Amino acid sequence: MSTIQNQTDILLLGHVTQDLITQDIQDGYRLGGTVSFAAITALRLGRRPTIITSAAPSTDLSDLPAEVELVVLPSAQSTTFANVYTPTGRVQYCYAQARPIQPDDVPVAMRRPNVVLLGPLVNEISGDMAAIFAEETLVTAVPQGWMRQWDETGRVFSKPWENQAEILPHLDVLVLSQEDIDYDLRRLEAAFEQVPLVVMTEYRDGSTVFMRQPDGSISQHQVPPRPATEVDPTGAGDIFATAFILRHQEIGDPLQAARFANVTASFGVEAQGVSGIPTRQQVLRYMEEHPYLP
Repeated sequence: MSTIQNQTDILLLGHVTQDLITQDIQDGYRLGGTVSFAAITALRLGRRPTIITSAAPSTDLSDLPAEVELVVLPSAQSTTFANVYTPTGRVQYCYAQARPIQPDDVPVAMRRPNVVLLGPLVNEISGDMAAIFAEETLVTAVPQGWMRQWDETGRVFSKPWENQAEILPHLDVLVLSQEDIDYDLRRLEAAFEQVPLVVMTEYRDGSTVFMRQPDGSISQHQVPPRPATEVDPTGAGDIFATAFILRHQEIGDPLQAARFANVTASFGVEAQGVSGIPTRQQVLRYMEEHPYLP
């Protein structure tokens, strides 16, 4: 564990994962999880990430760069997934879960970051976590882990977000995918009422930004993608979410931040694992050559 800095830039909460390369444990694992992709994205974009996670001592975290400030809570096992991609989408299996992460696990010195990203995978972040951060912190959630359940074989299915009433009032930004809500916008009604900014990723179609206006109405803006040659889509949503919140925190323009995030994620899927995640200079160069005018 590295020394805790006085000022945390982007704080990432959630489980790192052991992702089975195939569904056969003998073929080995690679490091995964929202916080892993988010940390590397933040570094490539010139920011300083801090991860608070839980994992077994045997978990190989060497794929995380040394610049990532890492707090690992001890756990008997690590969260383990298998991702199977089919013509109709991803089928996911969850075989093990690490210990939960509670508010008491977050040091007081880390509760005033510029940005915090709550990235649960297996409901490991308690519902009272979003309320502990300072008012000036941009509090963001990628809620997929609060919207998952699995059967006796480990196969993952979606479920209603049961503790959203506890979390939504404390969020500044919510980022999720069409798949997370089973393509049913009615499932976002509570979020539209309580979260100022909701962003939905739409795979190859880019993203849509929903902004609550002063009169309570919701404006909707579709932001185009950068065309990509897909090699590995794992982590694309996490790359997008990280790029979006960092850029939004920097410039305060959600539409340009969504374009920035679309471009960042599109580069990310063009190589295996995290190797395709671009630098800030790559993203800004593409945006200058392909300007987006809302």
